[in-house]
Amino acid sequence: MSTATRSSTVYSAKIKHLLEPAEASSVAVGRSATVEWRMTVGRVGFRGSTMMMEPSSWKVTAVVHGEETCPTIKSILLLDSEGKRVAVKYYSDDWPTISAKSAFEKSVFTRTQKANARMEVDIAMFENYVVVYKFVQDLHFFVIGADDENELFLATVLQGFIDAVSFLLRSNFDKMEALENLDLILLCLDEMVDGGMILENDGNLISGKVETHSRDEAAPLADQTISQALATAREHLTRSLLR
Repeated sequence: MSTATRSSTVYSAKIKHLLEPAEASSVAVGRSATVEWRMTVGRVGFRGSTMMMEPSSWKVTAVVHGEETCPTIKSILLLDSEGKRVAVKYYSDDWPTISAKSAFEKSVFTRTQKANARMEVDIAMFENYVVVYKFVQDLHFFVIGADDENELFLATVLQGFIDAVSFLLRSNFDKMEALENLDLILLCLDEMVDGGMILENDGNLISGKVETHSRDEAAPLADQTISQALATAREHLTRSLLR
């Protein structure tokens, strides 16, 4: 029996297995009073005063008894190299207005733009939030959680998002390419997180679902079932409201 600590809460956790190096990561799954945590453990180090993390090294499964809920996401930001918005999703009322969201995005970009986050995921504490981020060519990826959230979970969500976008954009992280495929990127976010709850963080699975959805949409309406046609219409309406 070992003890698992998350923030100030201590749980009694029985480690079921220590698996081989992880090929993919999964998220926490709540089962009434028992939470099964299937988490990726990464190597953590420091460069000066900045904590760095390389996720997806090892995978540990534990059964945790307690009332703790699954990890949640506050927001996901995809900005360009000048800090301008490409695609964003907010899952919290912490930023109730458009101006509040814009100010937060500008502050996050300003706080992190001097960091060397092109080779690995970096982490920053900012305005009572944990911000994990990585820069790839023209695009800056950010995942934001509460200040007591598990950085490892946030890092795996971030990497899953990057991997999915890489697959869909054919590894071309160009701003114009991203804008031309904005619908696919928004679908990635929908497949990853719902209302702040993490649904999936495996980039291959996320991109596969998005591609399947896109193929269904591309089919002529005459070739679709009634349910598929209704789903397509709903999706088009949702996208028009988001833009």
